[in-house]
Amino acid sequence: MLLAQVVETSGKVAATSKRLAKIDLLAALLRQLNPGEGEVVVAFLSGETRQGRTGIGYAAVRDSLADPAPMATLQVLDVDRVLNDLSVVGGRGSEQQKRQHLQALMACATADEQQFLKELLLGGLRQGALEGIMFEALAKASGVSLDRIRRAAMMAGDTARVARSLLESGESALDAYSIQLFQPVHPMLAQPAPDVETALEEFGEAAFEYKLDGARIQVHKSGDEVRVYTRALNDVSSSAPEVIEAARALPARNLILDGEVISFAAGGRPQPFQVTMRRFGRKVDFDTIRTELPLTPVWFDLLYCDDQPLIDHPQSERFTILRGLSPANHLIPHITTSNLETAAGFLRASLENGHEGIMAKAPSSLYVAGGRGQTWLKIKKVHTLDLVILAAEWGNGRRQGWLSNLHLGAPATENGGFAMLGKTFKGMTDEMLRWQTEQLLALETSRDSYTVFVEPKIVVEIAYSDIQTSPRYVSGFALRFARVKRYRTDKTPAEADTFETVKKLASFA
Repeated sequence: MLLAQVVETSGKVAATSKRLAKIDLLAALLRQLNPGEGEVVVAFLSGETRQGRTGIGYAAVRDSLADPAPMATLQVLDVDRVLNDLSVVGGRGSEQQKRQHLQALMACATADEQQFLKELLLGGLRQGALEGIMFEALAKASGVSLDRIRRAAMMAGDTARVARSLLESGESALDAYSIQLFQPVHPMLAQPAPDVETALEEFGEAAFEYKLDGARIQVHKSGDEVRVYTRALNDVSSSAPEVIEAARALPARNLILDGEVISFAAGGRPQPFQVTMRRFGRKVDFDTIRTELPLTPVWFDLLYCDDQPLIDHPQSERFTILRGLSPANHLIPHITTSNLETAAGFLRASLENGHEGIMAKAPSSLYVAGGRGQTWLKIKKVHTLDLVILAAEWGNGRRQGWLSNLHLGAPATENGGFAMLGKTFKGMTDEMLRWQTEQLLALETSRDSYTVFVEPKIVVEIAYSDIQTSPRYVSGFALRFARVKRYRTDKTPAEADTFETVKKLASFA
């Protein structure tokens, strides 16, 4: 398939706000794919590459642009091969080699293809082919049910790879994508809720758990072999020997556990998230670091036990099995109640113990890997949202020379792109200013006299007093008294709170 066909479809998808029209356009293109092209094209249309980040920055892309080719000749697989070459180049002289590869690619591209590749490589492709729409397009193109495709993609953690299997080998190929030991799945996520009353109105009776300010982990065990994965599915087993020891001590032979790992101070109070995260990335001298900063795993869900997948079992059943396996010191504090006063008291107890708040879960809820549904809710003392940085303005006074005022956006899942919700320069330490300036400049896509626009890659947790209507922003909303609480380096933009969530929270005000 010619890259020009993908570029044309991308443009048409971006030009329409109608969901069904987007699905029809994508499905029509997917039906035309040749063997080997599915994974590449689905990744491109999702605004990604099969190789992930290639280490190419704004300056390299800008300098690679040349006179466009007069006609479209680039094949999709030719582009993929060049991107693969870019991803494996390393060592001395690698920057020059990457530029040469990129210049050769751009020289073969038409003007429209160059613009597409530029946006693709810099993370700025905003065509509206979001994951949910892509799932529906794959279903329409293949005739396979949407639920079957979505589930396979969540189990694989990779929509493009599942698309290739489906389009080349048919529905039976999806059988390989089930929950398996040592194949981590994306964790189930929660929606924000304003209070316990809302949770009980939603569920009637709810399972409430402390919400810890730790690092999300997924632990796979088979006999004595144990692996620890982050929420981004990275293997951090070497950084968490306490987690491995705790999992090995559990009586079941095979397990997949969902939980948090957190560092507690000597008095039993939880350490801040940033303190816990210091353990990840430390490669040596674990005897010393374990003494200085011990980790405690706390389990709250069980996805697999002794060769039996449990994700399609209700939450109440999964937790009952987990409670029978785990000692209390590694089990999340938990109650199930329909009583408002009891639930409110449980929230107070969590906050008094230094935790973020509580989770409320429907006892009947299944485990939807990678999903952010309405059956898990998070309730915190202060209002917070995980948002994406879209740009930053240069600071003044003592902040001269640092990027300071952040432009905050929420993913707009209905129409694609990001809905801007305001700016903030509050809550930042000098250390944070130095860090964000370095990180944001590395993601720069363009700038004007006082603003640096960046790839929407960095997630930041923002505390705020309320959400108000605002004619200043296209979104129609702005956060009041927004301030930076912390950077969420463990989260991707796809895991940020959506604009639809923001609108729902605003309706409670």
